[in-house]
Amino acid sequence: MNRFEKPSILRKLQKLSLPLIGFILLFIVFIKGIASVSETTIDKQKESLTTALNRSITQCYAVEGTYPPSLEYIENHYGLTYDHDKFFVDYQVYGANMYPTVTVLTK
Repeated sequence: MNRFEKPSILRKLQKLSLPLIGFILLFIVFIKGIASVSETTIDKQKESLTTALNRSITQCYAVEGTYPPSLEYIENHYGLTYDHDKFFVDYQVYGANMYPTVTVLTK
């Protein structure tokens, strides 16, 4: 190539392609990392909600002598709060003296 000759568009694109590809790959890795952290956070919140539910159920039984009749009862009397938009809690009562079945699902 002559030093006085103007570089072609193809050569300019070749020079720009490597940094562009590198940036795109770095961006994809960054997005994957953010998604992984978000998933881990939701798993920890689910685990924390399950623990809080079990503690509230046990505390109710220790104080009142019966298990809570509903999930709303636990929320109103024992201060349980959680994000209803993120989690679905299935609370099944079989009797006043039988431990209820609690299932926490992410929406």
